[in-house]
Amino acid sequence: MRAGVLSEEDALRRLELLPFEDLGFARLDHHRALRCGFPEVVFGLGKTPEQLAAVVSRLAATSPTVLVTRASPEGYAAVAVAVPEAVYHPVARAIVVDRRTARQGSGLVAVVAAGTADLPVAEEATLTAQVMGATVEQITDVGVAGIHRLFAVLPRLRQARAVVVVAGMEGALPSVVGGLVARPVIAVPTSVGYGANFGGLSALLTMLNSCANGIAVVNIDNGFGAGYLAALINRLPEEEE
Repeated sequence: MRAGVLSEEDALRRLELLPFEDLGFARLDHHRALRCGFPEVVFGLGKTPEQLAAVVSRLAATSPTVLVTRASPEGYAAVAVAVPEAVYHPVARAIVVDRRTARQGSGLVAVVAAGTADLPVAEEATLTAQVMGATVEQITDVGVAGIHRLFAVLPRLRQARAVVVVAGMEGALPSVVGGLVARPVIAVPTSVGYGANFGGLSALLTMLNSCANGIAVVNIDNGFGAGYLAALINRLPEEEE
């Protein structure tokens, strides 16, 4: 306000949103970016299209970036009316509003998917890390059934600052990657698999019981959580030579 960037009225309007904005059905945390380095992310599943549109429009009024995960096409249609800049990513099932002029960040995050069936979760991780400012390389279909495919991309994985590994079935791929790279590995079990996969539980237990070091595990199908953590790791200062 003193510098003339904000008028007194605008400053007062922003102060009215401290510490959150109550919409009745939701309380929006407009200051999440100040505390955590990234704005509040919206979980779209379970919200009506009207609720989603109201939430996104209010968040977009105070932030140049809004991310909605697990959004339906119907939810996006309502959001697009309220916020025309919103973009829908159907594979990741995500909505992004991004008004930043510089969108490509520094540092590399690798997102590795064991199979094509794991792509929705891998895409969610990729999109999340990108929106948070990381440069992301996504590598698909390098599961342990054809391990030679993984060896072909190892040089690129070793250049990444964090590696997200997405796998269903038996969930062995993160352990293999963890034994080959000197980088944090974030394992994401997916619900892809036959009956004894138990909706991703077998993959989750495999990853939790990994004998490889440097592996963190997120919840089943939680590509968002993995991409967010990878982006935070990517923001850490580089080690001095």
